[in-house]
Amino acid sequence: NEKFLVVMSDYREEYLQAKDNDNDTELPLIPDYAGECFLKIAERLSHRPNFINYAFREEMVSDGIENSVMYASNFNPEKSRNPFAYFTQIIYFAFLRRIHKEKKQAAMKQRSIIEAGYLFETFSTIDGEVEPGMTNQYIDFLQQNMNPINYKPRGSKKKK
Repeated sequence: NEKFLVVMSDYREEYLQAKDNDNDTELPLIPDYAGECFLKIAERLSHRPNFINYAFREEMVSDGIENSVMYASNFNPEKSRNPFAYFTQIIYFAFLRRIHKEKKQAAMKQRSIIEAGYLFETFSTIDGEVEPGMTNQYIDFLQQNMNPINYKPRGSKKKK
């Protein structure tokens, strides 16, 4: 964490100098060590129990790294001496945004399947008749899951 702090402090100074010179085309590159740290933080966080079982875990990691690179210049060593915590939070919320996007996409996919009429085969009884209430219940379920207010990520707990 100390070496990461030194690297990010140096990067921040270079970035601010380039911004002061109005040299937007020559902004400094993020150091390789910082990129390695972003990757390690994202990979390790993706193996936590509340993120490990998602099929799109690689996309979550890449979103976390992308957001870290995007906001690397916002890290201020005067406010915080812990870049590890700063970037862990950025990556954590990138994971939650990806989960929300994927969940919403899956719900839209299921809804389009229902509207296309393919659900009747899924909920048919043994003798081939469709139970009339099943499709409406399933549509209601999907509408609840598509509402971002009802969204709760896996493994999250309510604070008291």
